[in-house]
Amino acid sequence: MIERNFDIPFIADLAHREKQSQQNYRPVIAVHKWFARRPGTLFRGLLLAEFVDGPLSKAFYNANSLENIRIADPFMGGGTPLLEANRLGCDVIGFDINPMAYWIVRQEIEHLDLKAYDEAVESLHSSLESEIGQLYKTQCVFCGKTDRPVKYFLWVKVIQCRQCQNEIDLFPGYLIAANSRHPKNVFLCPACGQLNESSDRAEPGNCSHCGTRLSLKGPAGRNQCQCRHCQTVNYFPDSSRGPPRHRLFALEYHCPSCKKSHAGRFFKTPDRQDLEQVAEAEKRWAALRPRFVPNDQIPTGVETNRLHRWGYRFYREMFNARQLLGLELSARIVSNTIDERIRNAQVTNLSDLLRYQNMLCRYDTTALKSLDIFSVHGFPVGLIQCESNLLGIKDFNKSICIGSGGWANIINKFRRAKAYCDAPFEVRHRGRRKEIVPIRGEWIGDFRNGDTSGKQRMVDLQCRDSTEVRLPEASLDAVFTDPPYFSNVQYAELMDFCYVWMRRLIGEKDEAFKTESTRNRQELTGNEDMGRGLEHFTAGLSSVFQRMVVALKPGSPLTFTYHHNDLNAYLPIAVAILDAGLICSASLPCPAEMGASIHISGTRSSIIDTVFVCRTIGSVPAEWLPDSIQGVTGLVVRDVAKLRQGSVKPTPGDVKCIAYGQLIRLAIWNLRKNWNKNKPVTNKLSMVKDWITDFGGWEVEKILADARIFGSEAFFFAMQEKKQAYAVEDAYISF
Repeated sequence: MIERNFDIPFIADLAHREKQSQQNYRPVIAVHKWFARRPGTLFRGLLLAEFVDGPLSKAFYNANSLENIRIADPFMGGGTPLLEANRLGCDVIGFDINPMAYWIVRQEIEHLDLKAYDEAVESLHSSLESEIGQLYKTQCVFCGKTDRPVKYFLWVKVIQCRQCQNEIDLFPGYLIAANSRHPKNVFLCPACGQLNESSDRAEPGNCSHCGTRLSLKGPAGRNQCQCRHCQTVNYFPDSSRGPPRHRLFALEYHCPSCKKSHAGRFFKTPDRQDLEQVAEAEKRWAALRPRFVPNDQIPTGVETNRLHRWGYRFYREMFNARQLLGLELSARIVSNTIDERIRNAQVTNLSDLLRYQNMLCRYDTTALKSLDIFSVHGFPVGLIQCESNLLGIKDFNKSICIGSGGWANIINKFRRAKAYCDAPFEVRHRGRRKEIVPIRGEWIGDFRNGDTSGKQRMVDLQCRDSTEVRLPEASLDAVFTDPPYFSNVQYAELMDFCYVWMRRLIGEKDEAFKTESTRNRQELTGNEDMGRGLEHFTAGLSSVFQRMVVALKPGSPLTFTYHHNDLNAYLPIAVAILDAGLICSASLPCPAEMGASIHISGTRSSIIDTVFVCRTIGSVPAEWLPDSIQGVTGLVVRDVAKLRQGSVKPTPGDVKCIAYGQLIRLAIWNLRKNWNKNKPVTNKLSMVKDWITDFGGWEVEKILADARIFGSEAFFFAMQEKKQAYAVEDAYISF
């Protein structure tokens, strides 16, 4: 059972490492972008801890077979629990209200003939190369060759001065590339527009072309910019002007001929050939009658309202002409693919490509690469945008891609993802050395290696609202899930960006894609725009848990991950568990996010999840049921010590979330006997909150702020030894 077999230090170490480079540990996630994926190592550990006897550290690197075990996930999202269960041989059932989640998990699990896929995508790439390849070529400033592939086109937003009508470039700064991955800093001259290199970022000197003083800071900031012609201050954004206009001002390209003799990257200002290709793309796009570029309007929303403020009203306005031309031609080729699974794979590729092929992508001046539209889990509208080469650039000598954001990149990572399904592996660390451990005998798919004559695993994926699901009584061996976190990422608003394109390609072939949007009023995320608050979240979560409990065999676990920086957001968890007649038999900490992620870095967000293990019958160690807030502190110290044993150093925010998990577990235990699920949601939320208040739980943050808890290794281990000395062997309380 998880409560006894789960090894916190072992899994914490693996999960933390995985989240730093998740595609290297679980390549299958590269099938398509999804948000906040939990570590596969965590759910593998939970499954093995529940169903396999013996040390978890041993079973983890062995091939395991859990045939005839049935696992469900009512909030499958990116599919991590189902992928891990399917890999172990379980029958899996998954539900998600979002059509994109349903589609992505389906593409992750379905077996794919890689040879046939390779032939199809090679044909696609060749066709695009012959059709539009020339639009992505430039002249090298060193050797003069005119067929050098462009990696990135850099565009600046422009507005018209309200006074003199001249165009104003909205440059927030003139640093194009930092000297981290290039020998020197690259600056744009504000007067003549030429590029200059300088070793001194703060004092870059004068332009080598016109003598103008170079500057790090640009004129645009705080939503205003002074016109350099008449000095009038202009304000932006202005939605009445329509979608933003852009001007091409720089390129990064690749020259194989000059690479050996050239230090660093290749940058240039656009020449006549480059500008003519922009005009050619616009001309060709204007003459084309699109069949697959969507005409959908952008609905209002928490995230999409930012687009509206910039004048975007239709999704197609978020792309330039060259991108629209390339995407339309790509869609036409994909639509003609006969084999359904190969066509669906390419549709998925095209959808994933969209996040790099739009005019909201930004150029990372430090890493010198394109940042996709979802890098901050929102719709950030910058002033400098980056257009990637749609085809991608292949380095045939090294079998890698140069740059990011093109078809070649998407194809490579997708192929690696599906190859992993046929031959999964784990990563074992021996000191500083990483060892790839093939797990022979395990695989991900509905058929093994496409062998339709062999035993077929049950893979039942449905695009449905889990609050309406009815599964047969006592038919599940476990539920493992990562439910929505209240006020989390607005998945539906973001995924509509891809969905409106996919609808054109999938059409009537799948019922899930008949709705105009992935948005649904029943979605369990806080959303002010749709009037969804804490009560809606609580009621929905409670309904799903109650339905899952009916389907669970007696004593089988409902296990899920959760974290939030506000204790109030944990109250619905307690209500849902109590309404379902469950007891929380364990709350276990595990790393779940990468602290360096762009959407987390610099914030106070926790990277530690609490894993809630819940059952209808079972037992709990007596030492896990303290009767004071000081006792809770002891449990938190124990958990933090175990994380540290796994080389994870929790922050104060992480420790706070661990404490919240322990408090909710205790609230459930103490409220269970007199709980009435038929009371109004507001009353039930208040009951949990009142219990925490009476217990002193709202003071836990102040107690944990004691410097000893964060500053002394000795304190952690002293607390551990003290707890172990007073623990009663095998003292369990049944429920």
